[in-house]
Amino acid sequence: MSGRILTGLYVPGDRPDRFEKAIATGAQLVIIDLEDAVAPARKALARDETVAWLTGRDWERGPVIQVRVNAGDDADLAALSAARVPVEIRLPKVESTAQLDQVAADSPGLPITALVETAIGVENAVAIAAHPAVTRVALGESDLRADLGSADPALVEYLRVRILIASRAARLAAPMLSAYPGIPDLAGLRADTERGRALGWVGRAAVHPSQLAVIASVFASEESELTWAREVLAAIGAGGVARLASGEMVDAAMVRRARELLED
Repeated sequence: MSGRILTGLYVPGDRPDRFEKAIATGAQLVIIDLEDAVAPARKALARDETVAWLTGRDWERGPVIQVRVNAGDDADLAALSAARVPVEIRLPKVESTAQLDQVAADSPGLPITALVETAIGVENAVAIAAHPAVTRVALGESDLRADLGSADPALVEYLRVRILIASRAARLAAPMLSAYPGIPDLAGLRADTERGRALGWVGRAAVHPSQLAVIASVFASEESELTWAREVLAAIGAGGVARLASGEMVDAAMVRRARELLED
């Protein structure tokens, strides 16, 4: 899929009846969850149902598909690798590049989204983001709150800044925000998503389809931003420095941002 991914949707791996429904929502990323959304006694069933669906689907259409595996579960990785489909791995509780080396060896060629969910993971975020198998980094805010013993908004904002910097330092796309757990609280979802966007994050995962419209609206580029992006590329697409009609001075550093806006 070209352009940035703005909307994602989790679906439990033991509910294959919901997989196509998740795609039908229009979410640009569908995350089949074998981890937190599945009871321990149903994890093997969830893995089998997920692989069966993945191997039977039409990969010429639809969103990006990720599978959130269970941390340290070799069977999950072996099953996804054996399926030989263009799925992505969403790897929980990443704390070191050694973990990533092992996962990449067990599932060669499958892109990895590294979930940073512990204090150690935050401290190693720059190295994690720079790993060659990692294509995205995400923040597991609920697990981090538990690990750090605090849900203070100032702490969450600090963690978001750390992961954003790690992603951009590794030349990865800006990360997507974690799922907002309060499903009926759409006003809270909007406020928190707007704050995340202001910090430089792009897109958000949802745990319920009702959240998708709010997320999409927050990240939809306003016409003024698109006009600015077109002017920047027209003025300095070949490099150099220019002044826009508004009087703003722009240079080559602005070109990347302009192109990202126009890719949406």
